[in-house]
Amino acid sequence: MSNDWLLMGDVPKRAARLWKDDLALVFKGDRWTHGEFASDVDKVAKGLISIGVKRGDHVAVWMTNRPEWLHLMYAIPQVGGCIVPLNTRYRTDDVAYTVVQSKSKFLIALDQSGPINYGQMLVEAGEQLDEGGHLQTIVMLGEQLSDSVNWETMLEQGDNVTAEELEARSSQVDVQDRMMLAYTSGTTGHPKGVVHCHKPIRNTYERAMLLGHNRNDVHMSYLPLFHAYGFSEVAMMVGLSGGSQVLFDVFDPDEVLDAVEAERGTVLHGFDSHWADLIRVQEQRQRDVSSLRVGTLPAGKDSTIPVARQVQELFCPTTSGFRIYLSYYLPVTPQMAEAYGWTISWVGADTDTVARGGDDLSFGYAPSMEWAAVPAHPGTASMRGTVEPSSPASTAGAAAAAAAAAAGAY
Repeated sequence: MSNDWLLMGDVPKRAARLWKDDLALVFKGDRWTHGEFASDVDKVAKGLISIGVKRGDHVAVWMTNRPEWLHLMYAIPQVGGCIVPLNTRYRTDDVAYTVVQSKSKFLIALDQSGPINYGQMLVEAGEQLDEGGHLQTIVMLGEQLSDSVNWETMLEQGDNVTAEELEARSSQVDVQDRMMLAYTSGTTGHPKGVVHCHKPIRNTYERAMLLGHNRNDVHMSYLPLFHAYGFSEVAMMVGLSGGSQVLFDVFDPDEVLDAVEAERGTVLHGFDSHWADLIRVQEQRQRDVSSLRVGTLPAGKDSTIPVARQVQELFCPTTSGFRIYLSYYLPVTPQMAEAYGWTISWVGADTDTVARGGDDLSFGYAPSMEWAAVPAHPGTASMRGTVEPSSPASTAGAAAAAAAAAAGAY
């Protein structure tokens, strides 16, 4: 805790105290209680200390959904580091740019997922990473690189770190410390990094309460953890509310609905494309989905309306709750602002929060980042710019431009 704020690294410990023996995680047949999950997070945190991660260091994570990802999302902030989630769809140039631009000192990566060989791409990006001058250590799960640290070796080294040393480190973490540096996908240019402190944890907890999430909920967790949606609305929600998550490394709608039936799932998530796939496979083969209580469906285009209607009929009520769109089927057409940029404003905080300053949920863009505001209405101009170091006005301008573009002002 920091001045009555719940910090990211405290979430598993709190969950273990409140719901120690309750189920927290299911992954490919393995199961963790909240107590077991918190213990694993501490083990990873000690491992991070053993390889030299210090308060303020940026630690990039490049892997598909898996328990190690969940452990890292809490362990890195617990030791005072800042997690830098990397899009698993990145290729060599993208990952090199993001790791260098974020000034990440550590990179933790999976060797391979299906046909995607992350290790080979890191080898190919080696020259760019070396020229960047920041990356010190690469930790690999699976097949090793020539100069990497094995994940298991890191954990073994962590056994030499005492509980007192870990507690001393975590007690230094402040709510204003960098917790997460989240990057956009780079569809309008280079990926753009946005800095977040620990304050959004409270924001996420409040949303969990508004949505009625509790220890009885079973979330289907298939959204990529590198994205704010999966990171906060599923993974973090579970830790804050005492529920459990069934984790999938990739999204397979048949596997998801089979798990809903087998685990009595209560919460589904996804964009309209996820829901359309779930509808399709449910119509092909009926499962018992009567346990479903609520879903999230952030969307705003007219094409989403038929999907939203079917979701309501086949599965459960849905809500967006993100101040951008409503996905409920309404008897009248709602006013919609087609604004994207989830990363800049975190989930639940609109762009005005970034522009205003003060008690922010986000610190805005990382230095020397490009920004782009694309209007909702065809025929109106886009705006672009660069956020320079020590330039609050530039950050505010980016946020204000995004808000104005969403309203069609440009």
